[in-house]
Amino acid sequence: MSVEIRLALAGYTLRPYREDDAVALQKLADDREVSRFLRDRFPHPYTFEDAREWIERARAETETPPLTFAISGGAATMLGGIGLDRQSDVYRHSAELGYWLGRQHWGRGVATAAVEAICHYGFETVGLSRIYACVFEPNVASTRVLEKAGFRLEGVHRKAVWKDGELLDELMYGLLPEYR
Repeated sequence: MSVEIRLALAGYTLRPYREDDAVALQKLADDREVSRFLRDRFPHPYTFEDAREWIERARAETETPPLTFAISGGAATMLGGIGLDRQSDVYRHSAELGYWLGRQHWGRGVATAAVEAICHYGFETVGLSRIYACVFEPNVASTRVLEKAGFRLEGVHRKAVWKDGELLDELMYGLLPEYR
């Protein structure tokens, strides 16, 4: 992958994952508060082997232009991850957005800037017509990120998520190019 997206927030970038991200990825991701509102495919505990496997999958991505990025601060420091999961069949012009940040980077506007940047990229470079994100109902911080980035609440999937022994509502947010 050779694409690098520069965020509007000075000092941060979206960039391809690198092999040397594994240590930082494992350290950031192995936090229960980080995985709490993510799908179970983002494991907890998050091992070094999990980090290596994720980086290998991301680096093997064949999608052009690429859709999976590390959120980075400065030249090398990894802060989290973000990506678009392009859908198929009749949904092929849509993508699901996913993102996370290490806890020490919360509340600084990094997630909002990263979401805005990847959505602009998704519409302008990838050619998407719709980007959506699903949020577990208790995750107020993520709903704020999406709303600041222009996403609109489109619906609620009641009791759709089983996470940590609890049934949760899932909130569906969507963004169209004209919402931005």
